[in-house]
Amino acid sequence: MTAVTPTGADQLMELLSISLGVYYGDFTAAAASENLTASQGKTLTVLRRGPVAMRALAERMGCDASNVTGIINRLEKRGLVRRETSTADRRVTTLVITPEGERVTDAIRAKMHATRAGLDRLSDHDRDHLRTLLERVFLTRADHPANSVVRSSTNAE
Repeated sequence: MTAVTPTGADQLMELLSISLGVYYGDFTAAAASENLTASQGKTLTVLRRGPVAMRALAERMGCDASNVTGIINRLEKRGLVRRETSTADRRVTTLVITPEGERVTDAIRAKMHATRAGLDRLSDHDRDHLRTLLERVFLTRADHPANSVVRSSTNAE
């Protein structure tokens, strides 16, 4: 009988790196097919989860607020997002995805053929298990802003 060697963290990190590379390439090509940069597509994906203040969006995207302003200006010009003044604090600008922005986000996801093909190779049980594992690995903090959104959106899809 052959002993099974447990998979180490380094091996998993390498597989995650490969997986994310495929996902990012797929996402970038799909966003480009909608005449968007990867950053613009990512912005729409974040806003699809719900309205976000400009500063919070910059934090979620890991970039400077001045970069977000340029991204939002271009998305707003295309009618994909709109700015709203926060009712709680008039100094805060909240970003909201428009119905056209939602349509474009759906189109990007539909065009992610390599990612969809990989996920389609999994059984329903395996996809549920993968979701559970990804949540445990990446969404362990209760205060993580994506926690409730990921759970509700994956249940709906």
